[in-house]
Amino acid sequence: MPEQSVDMVRRWVRWLVVLIGLAVVTPAPPAVANGGPEPAFAAPVVPGQAAAVPDWRLRSSAGLNAGGDAISTPGFADRDWPRVPARSTVMAGLIAAGRYPDLNYSTNLRDAVDPADFAVPWWYRREVVAAPVPGRHLFLRFDGGVIARGEIWFNGTKLAGADQVAGAYPRQEFDVTALVRPGRNALAVQASPADPFRDLTVSFLDWSPPAPDNNMGIWRDVELAAANEVSVLDPRVLPELELPGLGRAALTVKAELRNNTDRPVTATVRGRIDRISFQRRVSLAPRQTATAVFAPAEYPQLTVHRPKVWWPAQFGGQPRYELSLDATVGTRISDRAVRKFGIRDVRSELTPQGYRRFLVNGKPFGVRGGGWASDLFLRTRPGRLADELAYVRDLGLNTIRMEGKAEDRELLELADRLGIMLLPGWECCTKWEAWAKKNAPHPWTEEDSRVAAASGLAEARRLVNSPSVLGFFIGSDNYATAEIEKLYLDAFARADFRVPVLPSAARRPASTPPPPVLGEAGMKMDGPYWWEPPSYWYDKRLGGNYGFASEVGPGPAIPELDSLRKFLTDAEIDDLWRKPDQPHYHLAKKEVFSKLTDFSRAIENRYGPVRDRADFLRKAQLANYEANRAQFEAYGRDFTDPANPSTGVIYWMLNNAWPTLYWHLFDHTLGTGGSYFGTKTALRPIHVQYSYDDHSVAVVNTGLAERAGLTVEATQFDVAGRVLTTATGPAKVPGNAAARAFTTPRPAGVSGAYFLRLVLRDATGSVLDRNVYALSATDDVVDHNAATWWHSPAVAYADMRNLQDLPPAEVSTSDVRSTVRGDRVRTEVTLRNTSATSAAGFFLRASLRKGPGGEQLTPALWSDNYVTLWPGEQITLTADYRLADLGGATPHIQISGWNAAQREVAAPVR
Repeated sequence: MPEQSVDMVRRWVRWLVVLIGLAVVTPAPPAVANGGPEPAFAAPVVPGQAAAVPDWRLRSSAGLNAGGDAISTPGFADRDWPRVPARSTVMAGLIAAGRYPDLNYSTNLRDAVDPADFAVPWWYRREVVAAPVPGRHLFLRFDGGVIARGEIWFNGTKLAGADQVAGAYPRQEFDVTALVRPGRNALAVQASPADPFRDLTVSFLDWSPPAPDNNMGIWRDVELAAANEVSVLDPRVLPELELPGLGRAALTVKAELRNNTDRPVTATVRGRIDRISFQRRVSLAPRQTATAVFAPAEYPQLTVHRPKVWWPAQFGGQPRYELSLDATVGTRISDRAVRKFGIRDVRSELTPQGYRRFLVNGKPFGVRGGGWASDLFLRTRPGRLADELAYVRDLGLNTIRMEGKAEDRELLELADRLGIMLLPGWECCTKWEAWAKKNAPHPWTEEDSRVAAASGLAEARRLVNSPSVLGFFIGSDNYATAEIEKLYLDAFARADFRVPVLPSAARRPASTPPPPVLGEAGMKMDGPYWWEPPSYWYDKRLGGNYGFASEVGPGPAIPELDSLRKFLTDAEIDDLWRKPDQPHYHLAKKEVFSKLTDFSRAIENRYGPVRDRADFLRKAQLANYEANRAQFEAYGRDFTDPANPSTGVIYWMLNNAWPTLYWHLFDHTLGTGGSYFGTKTALRPIHVQYSYDDHSVAVVNTGLAERAGLTVEATQFDVAGRVLTTATGPAKVPGNAAARAFTTPRPAGVSGAYFLRLVLRDATGSVLDRNVYALSATDDVVDHNAATWWHSPAVAYADMRNLQDLPPAEVSTSDVRSTVRGDRVRTEVTLRNTSATSAAGFFLRASLRKGPGGEQLTPALWSDNYVTLWPGEQITLTADYRLADLGGATPHIQISGWNAAQREVAAPVR
């Protein structure tokens, strides 16, 4: 950059600093409910830099006698408008401003919010301090749409109306250079009311009650970005990884270059990836946008030997590279962009049976995942996201399916860093699939097609560099028409989005022709969504362990009492077991999911009549543990079944948008109950498990290396703790596969329940895995012939009612300690069954407490839980959590169990 230009920039920067200082010392507006005066916000002045709007003022248009021209004028009186976070739907903003009581609790969401408040548009407003630099352009960018539609104003000028700004996903950009004034500027955005059946938005259907505002408003970043003559847009790296050897990767680099001026411009584009550098000159006509391509054929340095390959967590590490691209015009930087990417290969194919199978870096990849739910109000909470994805990694899940809940860059970054694969796509049952229904009340229009194409392009550009993306569903419950298929595929091609694109997450109806390009999805969506017994998952019908099940699960998932008390009254908690046949507000509105009738009938028939609240909750946890463990174990065992492999399963669901009593592996308060630990047990990297169909014992290996020299021990006990049978056998398991060791027939002469303990050891005798089952001498039976879309009804139940009368067990604790490591704490406790009799300590649970008798601490990553010990056995449990979450209290561990007295022990930090 010439010295004169450097001096000019320095003068403008000094002047901007003065302006910001004046903004800070100007008398502040009165404090508002959500945090007081508005901080200064400065537009960037350095090319290649961007600044996100940090927060907004928010107000309903009702009774507001001003339009966008006035509202977007600097100095407009907005001091009585609440200040809300940067990415805030209207409801999210009002919650942050303290307008409502806790909307998670009881029926507050229904009773404390008036949906009529959101039948009118709402305004967002923000002032920005700017220091225009001659020759420098300032762009206003919306990283996502305005839900449902937006009207955008800057300094009294309308930039776009609701005809242009429509839908949740399309990106928008405006060159506001000519409108920017030195000093204060103003931006205003009007969001119109949303209707998921009229607009291409984000909604929740029967996952939870809908947000009262239908998520209207701004939900992604709004930025100001600076550039000179040429902008660098959407840089991407497209790796071609050599298979199967992985010894070489050819990297093609692309980016759009845009001439922001009315004259021809020649720019030099320079790129760097680690020690690799490359450049070229690009000439652009006035206002032209062209794609700069750096291909290995022309730039041989872009062929990387011995690349650092990115893997899903179960297969390997997650190294990433960084691309930087600079555009220089003359001697000065015009724009700069930086992106991270990973070198990996993802593909998919159909098995001979017609089901979808994925391959990552040439290795068959058995999808074991959960369905993602964003926050009901689409709030941005990076800390909570990190906690939830830490749970995903801890559970052993390898994939998240996001049906229309696409989150933002924070989730992509976490997934890339943690090695969790993502299956995004559009949602079902709303305007997104209105093309699939004859006589739909609001069929697709030409505008909907335009918005959908822009949505596909925007999401593809956002996802293209993320190695964690495994595929994309353009339909959820339905197949697109040929026209819709082409619309999306053309959009994806423009962004060089090269992951497998799937037509639907459901089977293709016989009446619907296959899409001409994508063909069959190879998916099944046959349910269940409500309670089924563990044996259900081993029957190769409907949701059983074959093919790729895109959303299945055993429905009700009752949290532990600590969690329930955070969102239900005591009366509502007791109604769960006293009145299972009545609708419960924290179940779904849909009639088939609104009651606990089937679930309560199952636990009473299987485990005995419910005696009280505590009895209901322990039986609910056991039911959740058994059903979730069986689902993942069944799919894991038969992943490599040559006759009918189980290539993938998505548990419905991973988490909740709002506190519910169904469809989660961890509850909304981040409590971890039976569902969580049943799943975690099933998904251990090397795992020994029982088969409900043929009584075989199998070892499942989710790593890529063979495991040999293993020994499996199976012991059956009666409920009094006496040994019935013992069997031992060798095992060897190929990488990424399963192998049966032997069978364990039901013991003779036993009625009711009995226990099976499985222990897996390596060649040195060290325990690799331990797994305990409560089993029955009689089977659960479901009637598939009477199946609905949501479940197969049970017609007979396993009899484990004698578990109610287990003899009491004595459980001691020892070696209780907490150790601080940086900002984390590791607490551990050793449990030992010290019973004088042969009684097992069944379903023992440890939970963390903030001080003696204190509130449960969540989130916490426990090594194991709900364990069973026979006399003389012991196990050490560990929990990892944030030091700050203790709030200065001494950690305590509460121990409880099915037949062991509750006790608590201090675990002081040392």
